[in-house]
Amino acid sequence: MTSENQQTDNLTPDELPDHQSLLDGTAWASLGTARGNGGFLSATLPRLLDADPTIQIRAISELEPVCHQNSFYEATLPVALYVAAILAHPATATVGPGRRADSERDCPVRAALLDWLGSLAYDADDERLAVVEHHFNSDDLDDYPEMRVFLDHRPTFYRAVSAFLGHENTAVREAAVVAAIPLIEHPALICHRDELGRRVHRLLATSTNRYNRSRCLDALKNWGYDIAALESPADIAARARYIRDVWTGGCAEEPPF
Repeated sequence: MTSENQQTDNLTPDELPDHQSLLDGTAWASLGTARGNGGFLSATLPRLLDADPTIQIRAISELEPVCHQNSFYEATLPVALYVAAILAHPATATVGPGRRADSERDCPVRAALLDWLGSLAYDADDERLAVVEHHFNSDDLDDYPEMRVFLDHRPTFYRAVSAFLGHENTAVREAAVVAAIPLIEHPALICHRDELGRRVHRLLATSTNRYNRSRCLDALKNWGYDIAALESPADIAARARYIRDVWTGGCAEEPPF
């Protein structure tokens, strides 16, 4: 990240910037993405707060070059910080089309933004981190600073996401729970695991969302819980399909992706 980008260079890992200051103070065109420089972001990011939810959802899709193929780029951290900074903005409460095939037909844009942050956090969870460290033959990510700075800022993202763990809207609440799961792998956040585990249990008791249930069941299993009593017949069938598709080379319908 270049020294021109004072809004992110000067942040400590627990600070969340003002979204407008971040937008105005970042030299987006100097930051790399999967498709060249990030100059387009100065126009795309404000559309996340548009009055039309269709435009907002389209703008989320336009962020794909900053997380293309589960990778991190120079623009990834400042974009993620911007998204986190606008989660509480009134404009994100607008209702638009769901972004996942098995989600409710309509849901608040805030839930879609939480989904986006959660997907990014999963791209830097412990499992993927181990793969990256093996690839670079290193355990300090010096050769992958774009991921390292995101990992360092997990407490920042958790603070923003956790504000919605008890939200009254089901889609927002579930998206926050799922996004929080990979974030609490940061050593400073492990103390939140028991409370998040209780929220995960509550989600599994009520939710039929295929994606959210898979993420939550995987988390509990990784944390040492016995998930047998929590799995529904649909969960078991989905896991069997995933295993079958992996062995036959087909397309898996369930995470992990």
